[in-house]
Amino acid sequence: MSLQQIIPGDAFALLLVFARIGAALMLLPGFGEIYVLPRARLLLAIAVTVVVTPLVAPTLPKLPATPIALFLMLGGEIVVGIFLGTVVRILVASLHVAGTIVGFSSSLSAANIFDPQNAAQGSLIGTFLGVTGIVMVFVADLHRLMLSAVVDSYNLFTPGGALPWGDFSDLMTRTLAHAFALGLQLAAPFLVVGLVFYLGLGLINRLMPQVQVFFIAMPLQIALAFFIMALTISAGMLWFLSDFQDRLNGFVS
Repeated sequence: MSLQQIIPGDAFALLLVFARIGAALMLLPGFGEIYVLPRARLLLAIAVTVVVTPLVAPTLPKLPATPIALFLMLGGEIVVGIFLGTVVRILVASLHVAGTIVGFSSSLSAANIFDPQNAAQGSLIGTFLGVTGIVMVFVADLHRLMLSAVVDSYNLFTPGGALPWGDFSDLMTRTLAHAFALGLQLAAPFLVVGLVFYLGLGLINRLMPQVQVFFIAMPLQIALAFFIMALTISAGMLWFLSDFQDRLNGFVS
């Protein structure tokens, strides 16, 4: 008995599209978080698959003749979905990089809290910026752009074709480097103020060695960090959203 007799063509198309979309939704920010019910995520993936399949049907290959070819094709689609979700996840990780740098420059690096995005302990500022960034992505309707990027990826990565591993690794490396650079840029005001603040503390310590200036100045340093955050968080979030949108536009035709 052949696969054509076991699996109808329409069911194969739905299964192939679901493999990529389901894998992407498992990692996309906001959709793939630990606090999102797996059942809700599964229902969303099925709903998106039903809507998207007629749109991408011309790009889908025919049902393969052997089960091994079918599994290889599904595995390739899962790899593409994981790749897309990981790239977007790395872009959001720039906020955690910025929060970690801010924590070190404001003496709040030891203040840890449960990070719902990474399901682990994380810095207080990094968790705050990460959750705020996810909220802003949905408020700005950029979650639709994420889904559009997954759908338009069928124009970049043809189902059933050879996977461009070299392009995958190159884009992943450049995205990771860009995320670190963006995190450093978002935390630049804190680095500048922290450098000046520590230089002042060092000067005071040289003038009065018997005074424990670092313990005395720590409350002032924390208050100064919160004040700078109140002044710069709006501009920082707008900068992050603009960069996030520009990066996703690379996947949208």
